[in-house]
Amino acid sequence: MKKFFLLFLMYWGNHFNAQVIIADSAAVDTIEKPRYWSITGQNAVMFNQAAFSNWVGGGANNVGWLASVNENFTYEKGRDLWENIIILNYGQNTTQGLGTRKTQDVINVSTNYGRQFSKSWYTSVGASVQTQFSPGYEDGNNPQAKKISAFMAPGYVNSGLGITYRPNDNLTVTLRPANARFTFVLDKSLQLAGTYGLKNDGDSFLMQFGLYGNAIYKLKIMENIEMINTGSVFSNYLENPDHMVLAYNMLLKMKINKHISSNITLDLLYDHNQIQKTQLKQTLGVGFAYNIDNGVKRSSRKDNQTWLRK
Repeated sequence: MKKFFLLFLMYWGNHFNAQVIIADSAAVDTIEKPRYWSITGQNAVMFNQAAFSNWVGGGANNVGWLASVNENFTYEKGRDLWENIIILNYGQNTTQGLGTRKTQDVINVSTNYGRQFSKSWYTSVGASVQTQFSPGYEDGNNPQAKKISAFMAPGYVNSGLGITYRPNDNLTVTLRPANARFTFVLDKSLQLAGTYGLKNDGDSFLMQFGLYGNAIYKLKIMENIEMINTGSVFSNYLENPDHMVLAYNMLLKMKINKHISSNITLDLLYDHNQIQKTQLKQTLGVGFAYNIDNGVKRSSRKDNQTWLRK
């Protein structure tokens, strides 16, 4: 009887230990591994339309579309921070009696790598490229009018060293006291002295060196409504530092449901080498959107907030 009882205890003891080991292994497997890469953004196709029939107030039938890609790829591991932003926008509007006109045309790609030296502060190096897809014309982008811009005409390349302040995922401020700014005009028909700051006829680029600043601020206004504000400034040390290049972009994203969104954009720009006036552009569209968010960024995880640990 005692032998039977001992065998019974040994059997259930081993069985219990096996269950504990299995449970512990399952618990280890379910622990979330740190995500060093995070991807957020929105890909969308927006539409607008107006139709008239015997309308005394007047008007012309028109239909328009806008395709956009706005994505942010961020790598965070330890003291390393690497942010990459891709913004691509292109839109057209077809109006009865006028034909097709371009309404939006943006290529903006930037990258910034930082090495943390204090809470929320990084030494950083970065670069950006800004241009457009297709030619632009005077008189409301009328293809019969004079051409005033094209792909990489102008094209702007910024590259430099500085510091980045990033207290959270909603605010990033970069200041580069040493920044080279290249203006490219690769369309030969636009390579004239004075165009986009070119010094001589036939020049294809202009180099400037100065101070560059950039800030991105994301604000959640309410559920399903988010505003992204981006501003930048450049001052040329070498010539007319008071002729600063100032730019501001606002993107208001209003999510209607999982697949339908409405976007409003506002752009303000002052560039003395382009035109000595403030430029303004605004768009509104409703359409299909695919939002990307691969989960919580590592910067919001406690295991990455080293400044909170004593």
